[in-house]
Amino acid sequence: MRDVRDLVAEAFEIKMALEDELALARAPEDVEAVMVKYLGRKGALTLLMRSLGDVPKDERPRVGRELNVIKDKCELQAKERLEDLVRIREVQEEGSNVLDVSLPGAGRPFGRFHPVAQTMEEIVSIFVSLGFSVATGPEIETDFYNFEALNFKAHHPARDMQDTFFLEDNRLLRTHTSPVQVRSMLSMGAPLRIVIPGRVYRRDSDPTHSPMFHQVEGLLLDEDVSVADLKGCLQVFVDSIFGKPLKSRFRGSYFPFTEPSIEMDVECVVCGGANPSCRVCKGTGWLEILGAGMVHPNVLRSGGVDPDRFGGFAWGMGVDRIAMLKYGLSDLRPLFEADLSYLSGGMVR
Repeated sequence: MRDVRDLVAEAFEIKMALEDELALARAPEDVEAVMVKYLGRKGALTLLMRSLGDVPKDERPRVGRELNVIKDKCELQAKERLEDLVRIREVQEEGSNVLDVSLPGAGRPFGRFHPVAQTMEEIVSIFVSLGFSVATGPEIETDFYNFEALNFKAHHPARDMQDTFFLEDNRLLRTHTSPVQVRSMLSMGAPLRIVIPGRVYRRDSDPTHSPMFHQVEGLLLDEDVSVADLKGCLQVFVDSIFGKPLKSRFRGSYFPFTEPSIEMDVECVVCGGANPSCRVCKGTGWLEILGAGMVHPNVLRSGGVDPDRFGGFAWGMGVDRIAMLKYGLSDLRPLFEADLSYLSGGMVR
């Protein structure tokens, strides 16, 4: 049998040891460690109370009450000490986060559109206002959609102009957004009026070309569509994108997917054709801006459209080149060099 006096005396000793360690605690974590040491499942006071079964049966109720009183006092002291230290820490943290309202404001810079993204959005918005819908397609294409359906035959020399990135399984990185024209004809038929923005890829890199660049193409299919409709549509676009009426001219050209094919030039947006030493137009007074033409009957057939009933026109332009002209740049590469001080300067509105 356990001596009752020894048991209670040992409990008081544990209580005094707990009080001493609580007094030395300087952080809530210290108090939690003391509670585990003395009051936890394997704590000193908990193990002592489990020996109550060794006390004579007639003494157990009294001794149990005394031990419970000691335990309750220990728990109360530990709880009060923990709350005190938590309050102290909160005050300290509040003091370290004080806002000095006398200091000047430290604002955060606003984000901006990249010049190319902004230009593409403006181009698309102009054609949407003319009744065109936006269409998109995959950047990894098949030979059929990128070449064959657009009247590029297997050994057509125009394929060399594209300088293509070929992948496995007869796939490639699209060299233009024109494949979306065929996909849209096959899925929606005619009449059709779409504008197609997107990234395209060619093996080319110099001051005015990039291996990855951006295009916007358009396609209009309907009955009784003429070159005059094409010229009028493009003139509205040019006047809108540059914010003023510009002289334009159309030159005959060649593209496999249009017949006849034309290229559109506009008067230099910098010098207006009046400066022989202009670095943008190289003194010619004209800037090439896009290629266009009437959709070739073979392309209409590939898209499942009857060329005897429907005709139409298409155009394509490099968004990066339009951005260069809008911002008066002579080199394309700064647009892609991630120089934020340059891109977020006066170029971007």
